[in-house]
Order: sequence, then structure tokens, then C-alpha cells
Amino acid sequence: MTDDKNQRESPAKNSRADRLKLALRENLKRRKSQARGRSDAHATPRDDAGASLHDEIGKKPGE
Repeated sequence: MTDDKNQRESPAKNSRADRLKLALRENLKRRKSQARGRSDAHATPRDDAGASLHDEIGKKPGE
């Protein structure tokens, strides 16, 4: 029954579905890559990783 329905769909609908599948797949790849990049950035320590914005409050210049 569903096979009959798929055969009756126009080629335009099939190509649209294929384009949507491809776009979703590319979007997923991009999001995974971004997530990997973010996790790598959190894993590498920075020079000022221990510094806090509040460390300098209350200190006079030159101390």
C-alpha cells in the first residue's frame, strides 16, 4: 500500500525529499563539528584560566 503511494509521487516531490535529506545530513555534520570544536576549546587550558574578573577588585594600582 505505501509502495503504491511512493510510486505515484511526482519526481519533483522525490527530488525535494532528497534535497531535504541532504540538507539535514549536512546540518547534522556541521553541528557535530561545532560541538567537537567547543569541547576541544574547553579541554585546552588557557594562560589566564585561573584568573578571575573579580581578582583585581579592591586592589590599588601597582599592588
